[in-house]
Amino acid sequence: MQRREVLRAAVGLAAAGAAAELGLTGRAAEPNDRVTIAVMGVRGRGGGLLNTFASQPDVDVKYICDVDAKTMAARAGQIQDLTGKRPQMIGDYRTALDDASLDALVIGTPDHWHALPTIHACQARKDVYVEKPDGHNILEGRTMVAAARKYQRVVQLGTQARSGTFQQEAMAWIAAGHLGKVRFAKAWESASQGAIGDPPDGEPPEGVDYDRWLGPAPLRSFNPRRFHGSWRWFFDYGTGDLGNDGVHRLDVARWAMETALAARQEKLPALPAAVSAHGGKYYFDDAQEWPDTLMVTYDYPESQCVLTYEMRIWTPYPLHDEAEGSGVCGDNGFVVIGNNRWQAFDRKGQLLHETRGGDNTVEHVRNFLDCMRNRQPPAADLETIGHPSSMLCHLGNAAWRAGRTLRFDPQTNTFAGDPDANRWLTRPEYRPPWVLPTIEQL
Repeated sequence: MQRREVLRAAVGLAAAGAAAELGLTGRAAEPNDRVTIAVMGVRGRGGGLLNTFASQPDVDVKYICDVDAKTMAARAGQIQDLTGKRPQMIGDYRTALDDASLDALVIGTPDHWHALPTIHACQARKDVYVEKPDGHNILEGRTMVAAARKYQRVVQLGTQARSGTFQQEAMAWIAAGHLGKVRFAKAWESASQGAIGDPPDGEPPEGVDYDRWLGPAPLRSFNPRRFHGSWRWFFDYGTGDLGNDGVHRLDVARWAMETALAARQEKLPALPAAVSAHGGKYYFDDAQEWPDTLMVTYDYPESQCVLTYEMRIWTPYPLHDEAEGSGVCGDNGFVVIGNNRWQAFDRKGQLLHETRGGDNTVEHVRNFLDCMRNRQPPAADLETIGHPSSMLCHLGNAAWRAGRTLRFDPQTNTFAGDPDANRWLTRPEYRPPWVLPTIEQL
């Protein structure tokens, strides 16, 4: 039997099992009860999401969308090999949104292309799985939330730890009250990354629709470092490492602190009262714009708690034996949660418990698919989980760019009394036709 036939047979057997279970998710179990999706941005993380979704027995990938024709053709061939069906290749995601048979849009694009596709998909009554953070800036995230709420869509943010078994076990241990009185949590990034250089501008690669790649961002000459792989280090497109990896660590740290407080009938506010950030581009001599060294402090005086974020992406020295991690401290001990394990320690630093795990993308995708059927909020629901954690990144970046402590007013959604800082709520201008709709328009 040829490889493709083996794959198709395996997918068919799994699909039969999945169809039998669909009655548990709120819809009648039917053999053809499948989810039809489009995947936008299929390079890097987006390519991984494409393969994960395509491997699910109840999913049909009908469209893939990318600005790079070469990458898109390669991915279409891979999906054809995996499933026996070649997805349609499109350059404009709105083509897929016009298809009444489409159920969901999966977005694996750079940060500056998270908001508009999410909003447009919600308006087209499609559910959305979108990578983190929830937008390029604060206003984009708020507008995404408004669209999801108005059109009652399931929107899952790609902070996959929320679906992780070992992370959930850690939270259950914390919820039992073992840490005692908790007043401090920390998130950190200490994995070493290299310089990106500073090459001259040039021409876009053949087959790349560079104008569409820029989208709402300013029109600039093509530069290879402002494109594939390293776009995240530039103000126009990314949110720095705070929004790249930091959102994962801050999300888990916030989750752990909320859980510890709830164990004592205390509550963490949705947003900190004050945010300060110190650091800069202190190490790399290259084209990067965002900091390589950063400390952010989030103050929650109402609950008498502090959350910090430490980023030093040029050092190879882990904290608590975790290059990337989150920790929460109480007067009875502390917990450390990394990418592949969690550990509990007593107040003397003696290890009490350790559980190992792995990547949770498959579980996160399955959670999204199940919630599409039962219409319940997903594990990383945009409004209640994804947006608040993304806000920590956006607020930290705004405080760093402003150069002072900022106080965000959730009633006005501004930095009250600080018009200079308010310019960091959004980008200066959106390049037509990719204009962000106002919340009142939704």
